[in-house]
Amino acid sequence: MGIEIERKFLVSGEGWRGGKAESIRQGYLSTDPDRVVRVRVSGDTGYLTVKGRSHGARRVEVELEIPRAQAAELLALCKGALIEKTRHHSEHSGFEWVVDEFLGDCAGLLVAELEVNDESDFARALTCPPAWLGRDVTDDPRLSNSALSERPFASWGEAERRALT
Repeated sequence: MGIEIERKFLVSGEGWRGGKAESIRQGYLSTDPDRVVRVRVSGDTGYLTVKGRSHGARRVEVELEIPRAQAAELLALCKGALIEKTRHHSEHSGFEWVVDEFLGDCAGLLVAELEVNDESDFARALTCPPAWLGRDVTDDPRLSNSALSERPFASWGEAERRALT
């Protein structure tokens, strides 16, 4: 089984723009924290992903590439709102960061992710973090994409939005 080791951060500033960008549309067949099942379309490719419960920055992740047409059919079966975002890739100090610029019902939300092979890589990556990197929100369950599909950022109250910063 694959293991995902990832941390999430808020984004402040604009210095993250300029790298490769891709459009992503995704939905959730299951948002149970023990077995999140995601369907994603990115470009001409579809993906079916199963993720286990997070334990800090780690969790089981298995991702399968599927035909785009099948992914589109599965998106129609998803519960909650579909997540639409532009994913920007940014290299900094030898690490590839991704910044998700959410659209639609989650517009205005910017979340950076750093996925590594070993948790000790986080210390190296954060020794000299990107200038645009904000607060670590890895443990904030409201900011998981599956949670945002059930409760989009647009539905948050003003006080809850301000508390993020």
